[in-house]
Amino acid sequence: MPVPPDEPLIPSRGGRGRAAYWLYLLPGFVLLTVIVLIPLGWNVYLSFTEWRGIKPPEFIGLENWIELFGDAAFWASFRNSVAMIIAMVVVPTLAGLVLAALLFDLVGRKFGGRIASFLRATYYLPQILPVAVAGIVIGWILRPGDDGALNQILEGIGLGGLAHNWLGSPDTALASIMVVMVWVQIGYPIVIFMAALQRVDPELYEAAELDGANWFQRFRSITVSIIRPEIYVVTLTCTIAALKVFGPIYVLTGGGPGTSTLVPAYYAYSEFFQSQQVGYGATIATALTVIIAVVAIAFIRLQLRGEEKERSGL
Repeated sequence: MPVPPDEPLIPSRGGRGRAAYWLYLLPGFVLLTVIVLIPLGWNVYLSFTEWRGIKPPEFIGLENWIELFGDAAFWASFRNSVAMIIAMVVVPTLAGLVLAALLFDLVGRKFGGRIASFLRATYYLPQILPVAVAGIVIGWILRPGDDGALNQILEGIGLGGLAHNWLGSPDTALASIMVVMVWVQIGYPIVIFMAALQRVDPELYEAAELDGANWFQRFRSITVSIIRPEIYVVTLTCTIAALKVFGPIYVLTGGGPGTSTLVPAYYAYSEFFQSQQVGYGATIATALTVIIAVVAIAFIRLQLRGEEKERSGL
């Protein structure tokens, strides 16, 4: 018997039913409060105090924030974060988009899906390596003198004059870290983009190819336009990861030499645990949190604006 149009398909249970639904959300709210909100509030409070982790915190107002805005090391770490964004967002996203399209549109069609899947897994392998293991391997490759694998290779091909202390020199340390981060990060966008391409109808590529469109034209008109939501997601998540990167810096350089590879997350860690300036470390961490929140909101608004334009046909 059909349901009358004035009756809902899912019956309402009234106030008791709604209360039961909230009970399912309660564990998540408790975890969010305990793990995120309370530590965040405590960290913001500590940013207005002077505390070495032993005696009770001493409230000092805005002194930490005034010191932060005049701290050359903080601004150097912020500039290095821009370099991390280039290495972890711009290059991997652009290269990952092209490689994913090549694997899906060319390799997958000509050599089969297994070859494309194998190459995708190969690119993603650095993502599943522990940071400590990857750091040991990279440190061995970039070790100074004749012990480093890269310097030995350069010596073997007659370019021994280019041998260098790659991680110990301010001129090359940041560039070396950027190359490492490109290697680590590139597999993530490839996996996301290839998964997104699964919903693309292969007949679109075939029809475009019959109409005389070359690979770049198919890539620009079909691939990029269809997987644009995934491009936003990858860009946002990689930008957040670049702003809060810590592990590779900790394992490889410790922020040095000098401040050449210092990033805000490692700077906050060093103030917390090495200098025991907990209040100032909390200030750095709070500033980094604000920056990440602003970037996330900007990306989300940009994505919503793009979706509105698509719906309106602009």
